Amino acid sequence: MNRTILVVEDDPATAGFLRSGLEEEGYTVSCARDGRLGLELAQHGGFSAIVLDRMLPELDGLDLLQTLRMQDCDTPVIILSAIGSTDERVRGLRAGSDDYLVKPFAMTELLARLEVLHRRRAAVPTVVTRLTCADLTLDLLSSRVERAGQALLLQPRAIQLLEFLMRNQGQVVTRSMILQHVWNYDFDPGTNVIDVYVSSLRKEIDRPGLVPLLRTVRGAGYRFGLPS
Repeated sequence: MNRTILVVEDDPATAGFLRSGLEEEGYTVSCARDGRLGLELAQHGGFSAIVLDRMLPELDGLDLLQTLRMQDCDTPVIILSAIGSTDERVRGLRAGSDDYLVKPFAMTELLARLEVLHRRRAAVPTVVTRLTCADLTLDLLSSRVERAGQALLLQPRAIQLLEFLMRNQGQVVTRSMILQHVWNYDFDPGTNVIDVYVSSLRKEIDRPGLVPLLRTVRGAGYRFGLPS
């Protein structure tokens, strides 16, 4: 399995910490200290994942990420940032990140998140190619989502969440179920990443004038589908 990581981090101490911790776990690590070099390496390096600092010289981390996604680069990306607000997390997720880790962080948590990303990429794809619920459709081959005939632009992780919810229409799904089946976590990492993704997904698929499909079940989780 490809275990090559690109670390884009301008702080030498943090970059050294990341390189040392990742190499101890058997990863091959390349480092870039500014956004432009990071983008160049990401475009040509064939990495299995990218660990990306949010604030970078030359080219901002979010701009770097958006450029990669516009070029159809699907390499998993974990954003590292000292800014932990919900708005900032949402910006990172919408830019195309697969995960968001707030500084300071434990190396063990970063390693766990990387393992999850690698397991997701190694998973066998489903044979189902199209899911529907009312006027919402998800084409799994093209990752195209439509509601009421209008195409919706969702990031890869949001599409994975939507797929899990659509496969369990009418059932209450808990946070633990989402963590296990969408993020492949067997434990709660103690972040609000699910809340961020659910809120973002709801804004996209349940726009004003449409029948809400994604509902919160207080104290239990979420239910997807038409109201009973």
